Amino acid sequence: MTAQPNSNTLPFSVERPASKQEAETFCSALSSTMEALLSVIEMETDLVRAGKLKEAGELQADKARLIHEYTRGMMTAKDHAIALGNLAPAATQSLRRQHGEFQPVLRINLAVLATAREVTNNIVSSVAKAVGAKNAAAPTTYGRTGAAPNGPKSAQGIAVNQSL
Repeated sequence: MTAQPNSNTLPFSVERPASKQEAETFCSALSSTMEALLSVIEMETDLVRAGKLKEAGELQADKARLIHEYTRGMMTAKDHAIALGNLAPAATQSLRRQHGEFQPVLRINLAVLATAREVTNNIVSSVAKAVGAKNAAAPTTYGRTGAAPNGPKSAQGIAVNQSL
């Protein structure tokens, strides 16, 4: 079980902004979080496309932390949308535009990850079938002791990690 990121370490306040400065600071911090997350996602996408799955997996901790910050920030922005819009309309509009540009990159990343998972599952299934086929080649006649032969054994020792 993984620990959930501590909400006290967010780079922005989740309280309702009371001044223009607080609203702009919130928007700037959330924008920085989105940029960092976008960078990690693009890096992960490039690594998976290049077949460097181990290196892509090493990004998981940063990605999880940034996703937590981004999600918490977007929920806070939604909760305080009116205050943010009134206190810092330009920063809020910029944040909306950045969020809109973020969505297609995320879709591409998800498509690349889904493709990698499907290819991996196909490879593992093919190997499992090949290993299982070797067991199917066992004799089908009675043995020297007169005992009936055992049926084909399923492949053993193959595991699939579905967490990718």
